[in-house]
Amino acid sequence: MEKTVNHKAWFLVLPVLVLVAFSAVIPLMTVVNYSVQDTFGQNQFFWAGLEWFRETLESERMWDALGRQLVFSGIILAIEVPLGILVALSMPRKGVWASVCLVLMALPLLIPWNVVGTIWQIFGREDIGLLGYTLNALGVDYNYTQGFFAAWTTVIVMDVWHWTSLVALLAYAGLQSIPNAYYQAARIDQASRWAVFRHIELPKMQGVLMIAVLLRFMDSFMIYTEPFVVTGGGPGNATTFLSIDLVKMALGQFDLGPAAAFSLMYFLVILLVSYVFYTVMVNMEKREGK
Repeated sequence: MEKTVNHKAWFLVLPVLVLVAFSAVIPLMTVVNYSVQDTFGQNQFFWAGLEWFRETLESERMWDALGRQLVFSGIILAIEVPLGILVALSMPRKGVWASVCLVLMALPLLIPWNVVGTIWQIFGREDIGLLGYTLNALGVDYNYTQGFFAAWTTVIVMDVWHWTSLVALLAYAGLQSIPNAYYQAARIDQASRWAVFRHIELPKMQGVLMIAVLLRFMDSFMIYTEPFVVTGGGPGNATTFLSIDLVKMALGQFDLGPAAAFSLMYFLVILLVSYVFYTVMVNMEKREGK
């Protein structure tokens, strides 16, 4: 007997498709259009072909920004993932304190990005900021507006403070899904705490940790608001990441063609990395299902 297919459900999806078209597809096509043209204002455009893509690939400025971006994302992942796991392991599993810890962990995630940047901008100032004033009073030369190391340290600590909670909450969700029978069997076998983590907890957290790594990589690779508010990309170009460099190119210099080509390549890198993470997660689920 032939199965009847009802296509009326597509009408329910149609509003979402229209919304996505106006909010994503049409702006993307506009960026593609700018990336192959040049303009001198007054809506006069001239065909440039792939010139802006070639110029971007040969730009030392772009490669320097990409290097800073990769270093920043690598440091963030190396700190936040282990720290998030440690925090999740330290949180109580049941009772009132478990709820209190979950609320406290969620609080930094509710703060808008520009507010986070403003908080740390004031916090790190050497004249009125608690952190900057205290460090300088102790003899530590700390000035994030002039020192390379101080600027990087401030931006990294700020991101760790803001986003480690996300990793901790995801890892905690993975821990909560582990049946108590696993821990009972480990106690019977007199397994050490490291053995329980290595053979029970870590394998069960692999799925959520992959999601955490993917989300944190994407966020850190596209970071803009927090470092821009705190350092403005300085001192010099010390904290000028890809997103800040792109905004300077598009709005500061009004180089729309190169900025459009830059943004498309930026988008393709993020898309490629996201696809790799997605493929790894799918393969992990398939292995767990066997």
